Amino acid sequence: MTRWVVIFKDTADMLDVRARKDLRDEHVAYAKKHPELLIGGGLKPETDEDFCGALWVVEVATKAEVEELVANDPFYFPAHREFEIFTWGKLLEDQSATL
Repeated sequence: MTRWVVIFKDTADMLDVRARKDLRDEHVAYAKKHPELLIGGGLKPETDEDFCGALWVVEVATKAEVEELVANDPFYFPAHREFEIFTWGKLLEDQSATL
């Protein structure tokens, strides 16, 4: 398996999507159904500022699988959210991190 990082960049209108509890609940349920999404969360420029994007770490075989995971996420609105996908190698492979 390959590790991938997905970096999402949101428009200001994505804040309206984030504000919808129904979509947020669907998004969380979707993430829980996909153990290949190892960790993820929203990004802010500063702790007291609005979300401006998100980051995921995913472990799957192909970039196409990552793209499918993103495309099917209830929080993915192409008009409000761009993303880039990178392969990712972990420094200190012999150590684990708990967040």
